[in-house]
Order: sequence, then structure tokens, then C-alpha cells
Amino acid sequence: MTTEGIIGAVTGTVHAPKSLLLGRLDPAGRLRLIARSTPLSRLSAAELSAALRPSGQEHPW
Repeated sequence: MTTEGIIGAVTGTVHAPKSLLLGRLDPAGRLRLIARSTPLSRLSAAELSAALRPSGQEHPW
């Protein structure tokens, strides 16, 4: 069985992420934290930081 998740946030900063926070939508449509990744390697963090943008006020986390 598989299921979808949403990378909803990172620990660290958008310029230096340390890990990914994974969420799923609950039955009411709210994003709920379900997992955190292992620490990102320097290479992965650098690649990811190029794609990240700060969230707006409407972000659920």
C-alpha cells in the first residue's frame, strides 16, 4: 500500500535546511505532521535550498 504525503516544511532555514517535515491532510483538510526525515546531507541541503521559498502567512504550520 502507498499513500501520498506533502513536504510541508523544513527544519533549519530555507537557505540551510536540515531536515524535511512531511504532512498529510486529515479528514477536515488540515495539514498534519506525520514524519521528519533524517538529517540532510550537505549536497542535498544545497540542492533543496535552491528550490525553497519562505512560506506566506496562510501556511498551516
